[in-house]
Amino acid sequence: MGNGWRTVRRRILTPNVAETSLEKRGFHRKSPAAQERLETIGEKFLLGYAHAVEAKSAEQAEGWLEEIEPQFRGFAYEGAGMGYGVLDGLPFGKSTNTAEFLAGPGERHDYIIYVGVGWAMARLPRFAWPKASAFDPLLRWLLLDGYGFHQAYFKTGKYIGQQHQDRDFPWPDRRYAGYALRAIDQGIGRALWFICGTDVALVTKTIEQFPESRHGDLYAGVGLASTYACGVTADELAELVDRAGIHHGPLAQGSAFAAECRVRAGLMIPETEMATRAICGLPAERAAAITQEVRPAVVVDGDDVPAFEIWRRRIADEILTHGGGHE
Repeated sequence: MGNGWRTVRRRILTPNVAETSLEKRGFHRKSPAAQERLETIGEKFLLGYAHAVEAKSAEQAEGWLEEIEPQFRGFAYEGAGMGYGVLDGLPFGKSTNTAEFLAGPGERHDYIIYVGVGWAMARLPRFAWPKASAFDPLLRWLLLDGYGFHQAYFKTGKYIGQQHQDRDFPWPDRRYAGYALRAIDQGIGRALWFICGTDVALVTKTIEQFPESRHGDLYAGVGLASTYACGVTADELAELVDRAGIHHGPLAQGSAFAAECRVRAGLMIPETEMATRAICGLPAERAAAITQEVRPAVVVDGDDVPAFEIWRRRIADEILTHGGGHE
């Protein structure tokens, strides 16, 4: 495929950057600084997407992605995950783009790339969805986190206003259709950080409008987004912990996931440290380490609850035992 066609493919497949404007989306604008941060994240995500669909190889994509500043580079890798996921789902061309990227340059960014592939799932017909067996059996649920984020971000009235849930969700396996909705809720919670413009009071007020049974997973998503994307002060994070109340555990688990995501990829920023100290009561590197210390050596899914959920509970319990927030 020549460079000319790749450039055309990039233009055809890449969403318009205007779609990430808070004003365009109708999202809350807390402050000019918060708006600029969230819109920059959207721009870098789409830049990563464009790099993936235009690059001749995973290595070329990596070269372009590594030029993006560390604060936003992870979002670009997430966008690349979506780009490769879309390419794999097209009826022409090869279907191993994501696998090759994860096996090479994307290996340290696997969490965030999985989330990006979930975005692609939201844009592809179900028959073009990737096979669950192609992904790590523990981390594959992160694809549904990405799916949930996308749906809440682009179909806000339906997924947030109407609190819609997909029926009989078929991926990764129909026997886990119930848990799939929980993984999707984790992505919806992450999207709330953007939809509510990093406004802690609005985020928590919005969660309160959902059924209580969904609050824990929504807070887990908020914990991840508030730590990875940041955009608030330590006092605002302390307020978030207070408002989360009995859901502090899931909030801390999401925060720890975000810390591991940045530590593993070498993309640590001071705000990540501030966030884990406020939410987990621990330094970012310690919170990240806990996620790996309690990670199952062998993945064995239960009849109703997958190993991923047991892992999440262990992370939450360990952090609340040794940290607790408001350090």
